[in-house]
Amino acid sequence: MRPIVCVGVAGGTGSGKTTVAEFIVQRIGAHRIAHLQHDAYYRDLSTADQRALATHNFDHPDALESDLLARHLTLLKAGQAVDVPLYDFTRHVRTPFTRRVEPRRVILLEGILILAEPAVRDLLDIKIFVDTDSDLRFIRRLRRDVAERGRTVDSVIDQYLGTVRPMHLEFVEPSKRWADLIIPEGGFNLVALDLVCARVEALLAEGEE
Repeated sequence: MRPIVCVGVAGGTGSGKTTVAEFIVQRIGAHRIAHLQHDAYYRDLSTADQRALATHNFDHPDALESDLLARHLTLLKAGQAVDVPLYDFTRHVRTPFTRRVEPRRVILLEGILILAEPAVRDLLDIKIFVDTDSDLRFIRRLRRDVAERGRTVDSVIDQYLGTVRPMHLEFVEPSKRWADLIIPEGGFNLVALDLVCARVEALLAEGEE
């Protein structure tokens, strides 16, 4: 099964990328979508000590193995299955397990930096940037990292000021210029989401004729 369209959903941390991606999955149908997250391709830091982890910049493009992601997208577009890494965000390591992703008619990729990586960006047919105010994004990230990743409030704030915000301004925000569509307020913008899904459905109809 060769994919017909590859959709990328980018945007800053806490912008609502996942909400947008989930809306697309529900509307188009999970059985028609191969869903990947750039976060799964974080480099393994199992050999790093606590001091190195405390200062590691997880928001720089070098923190992710984007060349492997690009290879996986290329294989999926050629109709081949891939084994996506499973990352443990509490320990900052790749687990020994992988997640098998089969090719589907639609490839859906989400990630903060996917439009900042030329090798990944060039494989996308529809490029979306979710644009949300920085104060809302920070609050969402704070809640997520404390609840899901075992972080303290102070550590989240320190990381946000030290690397997240600077890297957003240097890499994420400028990548907006590559987007085909900018969606303000993410998953709350139903008009924009309907337009995206209508476009995907039209491409699917054309490809399946």
